[in-house]
Amino acid sequence: MILQNLNLYLADDDKDDCLLFKDALEELPVSARLTTVHDGEQLMTLLMKEPSELPHVLFLDLNMPRKNGFECLSEIKFNDTLKKFPVVVFSTSFEQDVVNLLYKKEAHYYIRKPADFNQLKRVIHQALLLAADEKTPQQPAKEHFVLKGDIELEPS
Repeated sequence: MILQNLNLYLADDDKDDCLLFKDALEELPVSARLTTVHDGEQLMTLLMKEPSELPHVLFLDLNMPRKNGFECLSEIKFNDTLKKFPVVVFSTSFEQDVVNLLYKKEAHYYIRKPADFNQLKRVIHQALLLAADEKTPQQPAKEHFVLKGDIELEPS
């Protein structure tokens, strides 16, 4: 499935991770516009400023300055307009307590940032396919919450 005309947001303060994400996205069979912000306050300002242009998917890092990913997720899920799009937490942390809390806070999926570039491509593609396949953003069953990129990519 080729995904077309996606509006994606990435909120991550690590500029190297942002570049890797962008490079991975460019190698996928996806047509997307990627908007990147580097702290939680920037993200929330952008979301509140452009509620008519909400992203199809938000990839959200947890550890950001000025407002962390937990705070952003809470604000997004508390706002009737903002809670309509999938939020994929994209973080280096993988503590089970954190994953459980994110599930309770209604994140859509959780991805532990992979060290391998091909794995990064697979997990981003998996998240986009799952988000695009759903008519309304509903949280999956808990056993499907953590994405590992265990799908095979079609050659691009």
